[in-house]
Amino acid sequence: MSPDPVLLNDWHPVALSQGIATGAVTATDLLDTRLALWRDSGGVLHAWEDRCPHRGTRLSMGALHNDTLRCAYHGWTFGSEGRCKHIPALPALGEANLKAQVATYRVQECYGLVWVCLGEPAAPAPPPFPEFADPALRKVWCGPYDVQSSGPRIVENFLDMAHFAFVHEGILGMQEQAAIANYTVENFDDADYGSGVWAKQCRAWQPQASKAATAGADIEYTYRVVRPLTAVLTKHPVDRVREAIALMLQPQTETTTRVWIILALDDFTSGDDELRQFQDTIFLQDRPILESQSPARLPLIPGAEVSVACDRMSLAYRGYLKQQDLRYGVLRNDQENT
Repeated sequence: MSPDPVLLNDWHPVALSQGIATGAVTATDLLDTRLALWRDSGGVLHAWEDRCPHRGTRLSMGALHNDTLRCAYHGWTFGSEGRCKHIPALPALGEANLKAQVATYRVQECYGLVWVCLGEPAAPAPPPFPEFADPALRKVWCGPYDVQSSGPRIVENFLDMAHFAFVHEGILGMQEQAAIANYTVENFDDADYGSGVWAKQCRAWQPQASKAATAGADIEYTYRVVRPLTAVLTKHPVDRVREAIALMLQPQTETTTRVWIILALDDFTSGDDELRQFQDTIFLQDRPILESQSPARLPLIPGAEVSVACDRMSLAYRGYLKQQDLRYGVLRNDQENT
């Protein structure tokens, strides 16, 4: 389990809600912990440690029957609260005498995703994404994308505009117009987004800012970091509804991350698959860059990497992580540089 209370006590996305069907068990990983996700006959979600307390076998290899989960190794059966109900090798042993207990975790559904907290939730709900509730915006789920990199490296890349002209040339940028204009970085605290750090009045020339774009345009962005591993980008196109993209990360280990992206768009013409393909193109251009970065964990050590003026949002994000006292997926002065 993660020794980092910041992430241990936060909510993390682990699956699409519609992907957890009644009668099936889904295996995934969160903060170096194996998880088994399943939905009972009443539609209630359960998030368990994916480990039988008898001999450590993955419970997700077993079978569900009448809202009980049977281990594939010795057939031990566990009820919906994680308590052992039956041991086939000892059929005479009454349920009251069975002490084995599977570790269970808090779970909820929000934004069409399943969210799990391994510790004591510091907040009652997952990170804020107010655009999701806007009926004027269409919602599309993209990914997930598995990346051999730390969550903080991925968030920082999401906040970075200077790479558009090179990594996403011809789509989000052009090398001939790579200059980044001044923008404002501030802390925020409001009812819609909670508290965090944001960059506003960010501008970039983009040949194709979205799937629906038919010509290049100068786009204004706002970036908000609302939790250590969650960021929301809003676009402010001229004479159009504000759109948003939410980046929500599932830290599987310190250097392996599953990326969930939700689009809230004013595009009601393109098909879901077309919108996903456009986002796939963008993110799959980012992935080899992210996986090449060394160290894989984001350095919070002054002077570890060279920064320039247009990196103000990246530096603000690093400062925010220091303020949060994050230790998972980052390098600090009191950690070994690996």
